[in-house]
Formats: sequence, C-alpha cells, structure tokens
Amino acid sequence: MVARADAGAAPLDRARAGRAPESGPGPARQRKNRKYNRREALAGYLFISPWIVGFLVFTAGAMIYSLVISFSNYNLATNSGTPAGFGNYAELFDDPKVALSLGNTLFYAVLAVPLEIIVALSLAMLLAKVGRGAGIFRTIYYLPKMTPSVATASVFLLLLNGNTGAINNALRFFGIPGPQWLIDPNWVKPSIVLMTLWGVSGTMVIFLAALKNVPRELYEVASIDGAGAVRRFFSITVPMISGAIFFNVIVLTIAALQVFDQAYLLFWRDQTSSSPAASLFYGVYLFQQAFRQFDFGFASAMAWLLFVIILLITLVQVKLSNRFVYYEADR
Repeated sequence: MVARADAGAAPLDRARAGRAPESGPGPARQRKNRKYNRREALAGYLFISPWIVGFLVFTAGAMIYSLVISFSNYNLATNSGTPAGFGNYAELFDDPKVALSLGNTLFYAVLAVPLEIIVALSLAMLLAKVGRGAGIFRTIYYLPKMTPSVATASVFLLLLNGNTGAINNALRFFGIPGPQWLIDPNWVKPSIVLMTLWGVSGTMVIFLAALKNVPRELYEVASIDGAGAVRRFFSITVPMISGAIFFNVIVLTIAALQVFDQAYLLFWRDQTSSSPAASLFYGVYLFQQAFRQFDFGFASAMAWLLFVIILLITLVQVKLSNRFVYYEADR
C-alpha cells in the first residue's frame, strides 16, 4: 500500500515541478488594471480641472505676464508700453522709497512674526486645557478672524486714537501716558502689529491641533521624574509641535512681507492726509505705483523683487529647520 501511494504521488510531484510558478496576474488582468488606473487618474484630473484652469490663468499666467511687462514701460492709463530692458530693475536701486518701504516691511516682519507665534501658542495652550465648553471658546476666539479688514481698521482707528482712544484711556487710568499711535513714527509699526494680532486665531487653531497630538504619557513620565512646567514645555511641547511652529513661521513671514491691508486702511485710506513715512510698506508703495501712477512696468519689477526676497528667506528658513524641527520619523 505504501509503495502504491508513493508511486501514485511521484507523477503528481513531477507535474507540479514542471509547471511554471505563478508570478502575478496575467496579461489580461494587467491590461484591466492599467485601464482602471487611467480612468481613475482621468476622473481625478477632471475634478481638479477648475483649480488647474484657475491656477494657469489667474496665477501662473498673471505671473508670466507681470514678468514680461516688468521689462517695459507699460502704462495702464494709456494701455501702451515700450521696451525698457532692465531699466525698471535698475530704478529699484535708485528710488529711495523702495529702500524705505522695504526696510519698514522687514522691520515689521521681525517684530510681528515672533509676537504672533507667542500669542497664538499661548492661546492654544489655554484652550487645550479647557474641558467642558471648549468648542464654544474656540468659536469665540476664532470670530475676530472672520471680521472684515475694513471693519477691523475702523475699530482700531478708534482704539488707537492718541487723545480719546480706549487704549490710551486704559493706560491713563494706571498713570501711564499713552503714545500717539497713529502719528508718532516710533509707534506706527507697533500699532499695525496690534491690529495684526487681532486676527491671530488662524495660527492658534493650527497650534491647538498640534498640541492635541502630543502624547499625554510624555507629560506623565516627565512629571514623575520631577520635571516642572517650564521644563516640560521646552523639552516636550516645543519639540513635539516644532513642525507646526515651522509651518506657522513660514506662513506668517510670507504674509508679513506682503502686508498691505493694515497699513493702507490705517494710514493711506484717506488720500488727502499726510501719512508718516514709517507707515509706507512695500505692498503699499507697489499699490501706489500700479494704481495711482499707473506705472505697471515698475510695479511688476517691484513685485518680482519681493518674490525673490521671499523665496530666499523661505529657503533659509527651510535650511535651518533641519536643525530645529523634530519629526516622528526621526526617532
């Protein structure tokens, strides 16, 4: 019996040994998969086609067009232009207002970005500790972000009035003489920073989401080891949310270098007033050249100079992030 069983099994083993091993789906199956993938990709491109068209026409197309007219003396009023070569870019270094506005903008960015990070992170940490009713508080804190810029500027014009403003009245109550926020050149930029901090809730929401993802066990272990609140903050919280900090620094820096609404609404909305030179930001001066002087060639050259500056600053920040940003995959 054993011999017959072995004899019957030998042909089966030889047949199995001669059969080619299975190496995946056959050609028909592969063609079907490729067809399915092409249909999926086509459906995806169709869904995002409105964004693609909008980007190509209103962003990429506008950038290319502005680069072209930056090499010409294009005047919007007459809808005509003549080739200028690098004349507009050479004029950037000769116009003193370009250097003044760029210096004001960089100073504002250095002042505003760290303050926005500190205020937003402080608010996020407070909200992270709220248990019941956290959603209500998050909504209340986010409402200022929804306020239109014009309405916000109108409120801050009243708050920052050097004689009758609410901020100076509050300082006067404590015996502190308030400055002329909207007149004194030394306080012009801080007044714009105060208005900027009004809309810091967008940054706060990002920090709040990052804080929610920090493992609670790390704090518990640190507390058992005797680490205080300050040590836990700098040794656990900051490293674990360093990715969110890096993202917010990048976004806030780009926004600060393009600041326009706050300065224009506080100081340049009334065309008859003599606005202080400290309030002339790069975006405001670019706007004046484009839509008051109608010198679109020079304004386009200003825009591309700002683009290069933002690109260089962002590259430096990305390079430095390799030392300070902690990622989960690095463990």
